[in-house]
Amino acid sequence: MRRLYFLVPTVESASQIVDELLLARVDERHLHIAAKDHHPLHDANLPEANLLQESDFIPAVEKGLAVGGGTGILAGLVAMTFPPAGLILGGGAILGMGVVGAGFGAWVSGMIGISIENSQLKAFEKAIEAGELLLMIDVPKNRVDEITDLVKKHHPEAEVEGTEPTIPAFP
Repeated sequence: MRRLYFLVPTVESASQIVDELLLARVDERHLHIAAKDHHPLHDANLPEANLLQESDFIPAVEKGLAVGGGTGILAGLVAMTFPPAGLILGGGAILGMGVVGAGFGAWVSGMIGISIENSQLKAFEKAIEAGELLLMIDVPKNRVDEITDLVKKHHPEAEVEGTEPTIPAFP
């Protein structure tokens, strides 16, 4: 999946683009709009960006899983090499410590990441504050050009702002 970014000047234009994308069989759960004021989005029945799109939660959890899991595995290796009080530890200790470390790392970093603004959206901060809408569209890699062309062809007022290389599959 790839995330496409478009800056759209008005709610009406965004509404037309969303309708066209739905007709082009882009699922509504793959459309997200970030705006300064969410009231017009709600009134126009547009898909608002939620906390997963507007915060750094997902990248933080990914980093927490990796760091916590690595630290847990290292702690398991240390515990196996220098067993406390004559305990005999096997490979299960390494696995268990890795899983516990990954879970703890994901939880802690997720709590931190959810309170931080999405680093990908920093480039659009001024435009959003000026009243423009940021339309984020998650599409399969093979549909990137098709969807970009569809939006550009029917809506020259929408500014193509680029593509994010990969997005997680679960949000």
